[in-house]
Amino acid sequence: MDYFENLVKRLLESEGYWVKQSVKVNLTKSEKKELGKPSIPRPEIDLIGYKPLENKLLIMEVKSYLDSSGVSFSEISKNYKIPEGRYKLFTCSHYRNIIFKRLVTDLYKQGLIIKNPKLVFALAAGNVHSKDEPKIKELFKSNGWFFYSPGELADAVRDFANIPYDNDPFVMTSKLLAKNTNSNSNDT
Repeated sequence: MDYFENLVKRLLESEGYWVKQSVKVNLTKSEKKELGKPSIPRPEIDLIGYKPLENKLLIMEVKSYLDSSGVSFSEISKNYKIPEGRYKLFTCSHYRNIIFKRLVTDLYKQGLIIKNPKLVFALAAGNVHSKDEPKIKELFKSNGWFFYSPGELADAVRDFANIPYDNDPFVMTSKLLAKNTNSNSNDT
């Protein structure tokens, strides 16, 4: 999973974000009680990105699921009062609000963001279940969230080939694939 997160991190950096990976959110005891989970471990957000000039804070869950059935609409569209399942930030608004408030407070205290950032909640998925992508896109659009679909991720990786030479594994891989797309694999 870390490599897939690294790939998405690189994509966000190419869009002008500074990015932190595997960010632990330091909930207080009272916040944990408010969630109905007093012994919950520190929640971890896969990626956060920040654009200082826009004061925009992106909070992103990253799910590769490349060798599975993918992100399913039925799981990501549930609505819980107490956080449950693998998509807690999407399926429990109370949890999401507490996590975001604590995250913003902590990042501000650390001097990493300025006050009152515009929050953008996002999911990057390497695979989506069957024909669920249009429903997931609509769900995210209706909530004001951002969905980085498998096709959009693939297009962004292909675009790395247009970056001037960079000693970055994702850029190098994209350039190699772009230069050799039409070559015959039997030519050795």
